[in-house]
Amino acid sequence: MSGATSKSKWTLVLILLSGIVLGGFIGKLCSEVSWLSWLSYGQTFGLEGPIILNLGILVLTFGITITINIASILGIVLGIIIYKKL
Repeated sequence: MSGATSKSKWTLVLILLSGIVLGGFIGKLCSEVSWLSWLSYGQTFGLEGPIILNLGILVLTFGITITINIASILGIVLGIIIYKKL
């Protein structure tokens, strides 16, 4: 039974990530259309610049930036609805 539960959780994660990516893409496309430009309204947060860790023979660079817009939020909601229908 736990195998089916974990599969459902991974399905939910995959659907939510798809909703975020597709929503972000649609938001960027809609920024050019005057009456749909509200979909591209959003916020970007994260590290301003990368964090570099130089260990001599190995250099690691860390950085993360998250951009979320209204279309991404709608994609998440749509993903949850689709998941519940499955």
